[in-house]
Amino acid sequence: MGRFDWLSEYLARLEDEHVLVRRGSAQKLAPAHVLEIDAEDWGRAARQASLMEYRWCGLWGDENAGQIRVYACLENDGDYLVLQTAVATDMPVLPSHVPSYPIADRPERHAQDMLGLVFSDSPDERRWIRHQAWPESSYPLRRNFSLPEQAASQPAPADGDYPFRAIRGEGVCEIPVGPVHAGIIEPGHFRFNVVGEEILSLEQHLGYVHKGIEKAAVGRSPEELVRLAGRVSGDSSVAHAWAACQALERASGCYPGARDVELRGLFCERERVANHLGDIGAICNDVGFAFALYQCSRLREDWLRRNRELFGHRLLMDLLVPGGVTRDLDSAGVESLKQDHQRLRQETDELFDILLDQPSLEDRLLNTGVLRPATAKALGCTGYVGKASGQGFDLRISNPYPPYAQLPMTGVCLSEGDVMARVQVRMEEIRHSLAWMDQLLERFSPGESSRDWRIPDGPCEGLGLVEGWRGEIITYVRLDASGRVARFFPRDPSWHSWPALERIVMGNIVPDFPVCNKSVNGSYSGQDL
Repeated sequence: MGRFDWLSEYLARLEDEHVLVRRGSAQKLAPAHVLEIDAEDWGRAARQASLMEYRWCGLWGDENAGQIRVYACLENDGDYLVLQTAVATDMPVLPSHVPSYPIADRPERHAQDMLGLVFSDSPDERRWIRHQAWPESSYPLRRNFSLPEQAASQPAPADGDYPFRAIRGEGVCEIPVGPVHAGIIEPGHFRFNVVGEEILSLEQHLGYVHKGIEKAAVGRSPEELVRLAGRVSGDSSVAHAWAACQALERASGCYPGARDVELRGLFCERERVANHLGDIGAICNDVGFAFALYQCSRLREDWLRRNRELFGHRLLMDLLVPGGVTRDLDSAGVESLKQDHQRLRQETDELFDILLDQPSLEDRLLNTGVLRPATAKALGCTGYVGKASGQGFDLRISNPYPPYAQLPMTGVCLSEGDVMARVQVRMEEIRHSLAWMDQLLERFSPGESSRDWRIPDGPCEGLGLVEGWRGEIITYVRLDASGRVARFFPRDPSWHSWPALERIVMGNIVPDFPVCNKSVNGSYSGQDL
């Protein structure tokens, strides 16, 4: 089946439902295909996509010239489809996608809070991201919003009256946790309803680390934007910066050379290995197997020190710029990495065999925190959360971009959906990344970077699609006529994995929540923006 062979059937179904497609474009946000429809058809277009089992990936809005353009991204067979519509800024009403895609709930509430969009049939109108920081009629992503005026008007009221949904009944208790936790993690509130030790429900309230990244991006140069994107979520610095670079390069038509994209791939896989090592150790530590934490921490520390030595930053920040990279790798560095890979492969093979043969770990991780494949599919989960629950989607394989288009990556997909499966996916991805980086370094020869970047002549927009270590990252960028950023929206995979955690913990006992939470390891920062 070729690319977009399915699109004709979707268009036929829209026609049957009297949904008028006003414009279609394969170039505007390539590699995605864009369909422009009327606002009143917004909900029916989503319903048809849902019936055809397209995956719902994200939603963002962009106020410009008296209207708000709204985009919803869908995926099918590795192809991306972007639905686009527009509503007047003074009457921004749209049908909701939530009746067809429940996972659209939080993104729509985010758009409601930040842009004032009203989703007429949304089942949940509660504020999501801005809490009580701004008045009801004030929307930070609108052009008339002035942060200094808002900050000076009055202090933000305490955030203590969020209307959590409670379960009533004999023996049902409510357990509030957070937003400040007893560890080093970021803030988020978890409200449990339990009977005895068993969790009946979990409701999350996030948004405590909202940094205003979308607003802070406006007016920046492309180079400044990529630096900002690298701080959307510190543990995904390479992946978010790469997605922003992709969007800018597709918008401008200036593409990096082969050597630059190979270095980007190398950086991204190093980021993946470092984070997976940290997670495997932390998951085992959460069930009292500290040996794994010490061993993984030691291996991760060696890995990060090599990052610092060769590339100047432990977390690989600021290595990507529009059109290329900022650091090269000489032949001595190539040899150092090859030796590191061989050493890490030997140590992890031995360590992982120990972990997979520990009865105490099996007792706590097997059948704990199960996410059924059907639920993972409905929530659009990607990354290790989706791959452990039968969703094998991986952008590096399903819609490969350079250098994965030239050097294929091996995928992994399990169906058990429990904490152990999410650990095993991480283990396999470390092995696959090491093998892939070894192949890359074999064909890697020192040379000059071929960076060729120039600011576009006029307004333009682009879409970035990158497989980060948590999963699929989608980034939208629009530049104005002067080449400055007019809109930036980075969608972290955590938008989908956080709701998955609410399903995962149902029926588990409260003491297993930490390990369930760690096995998902959603990014607070990447979701809160």
